[in-house]
Amino acid sequence: MSHILGTKIGMTQIFTENGNAIPVTVIKAGPCYVTQIKSTNVNGYNAIQIGYQEVSKNKISKAELGHLEKINLLSLKYLKEYKVKDIEKFKLGEIIDVKYFKEGEFVDIVGKSIGKGFSGNQKRNHFRRGPMTHGSKNHREPGSIGQSTTPGRVFPGKRMAGRLGGTQTTISNLKIYKIDIDENLLIIQGSLPGKPGNLLSIKSTKRAM
Repeated sequence: MSHILGTKIGMTQIFTENGNAIPVTVIKAGPCYVTQIKSTNVNGYNAIQIGYQEVSKNKISKAELGHLEKINLLSLKYLKEYKVKDIEKFKLGEIIDVKYFKEGEFVDIVGKSIGKGFSGNQKRNHFRRGPMTHGSKNHREPGSIGQSTTPGRVFPGKRMAGRLGGTQTTISNLKIYKIDIDENLLIIQGSLPGKPGNLLSIKSTKRAM
């Protein structure tokens, strides 16, 4: 399985030979570097840690800087770990880019959804509004939220108004429509979580091509 980190550039559309418009999302994927290899003998499981997006040294912590300088790597802003079955395929400092993926392959993509601020029940939980007739005082209010004497409190998890969006979201089985090796671009069919510029984690799925 292939793993890579990337940045969402935005959405566009591609026209097929039949004239059909296919919505796609463009991702600037990699290049990433293998910053750590974990094995079952030492760590209890097999995994690799990859780094992405070079930044100045004062943008990361001293601990991260020391971790990267041990293997003579650049100061990388993002570090993420992926479990793998065979660690012998990877080497410290190895570059991971879009060449590890194939057109027509399916991937799972994890990102942070767009934050929409504080929202009411109608928008956040799809509640039905109250009557709009004259005299009604319950248009968009939540109504009763709990019992009186027993238990005398509101149970945790009650669906109410609050912050909407800005959470980790995973979309599975998205097809890689096209790959641009020169520009390190993955063109994914469909929409992806987050706004342009957001960090995305891309992992190939087990679904057959």
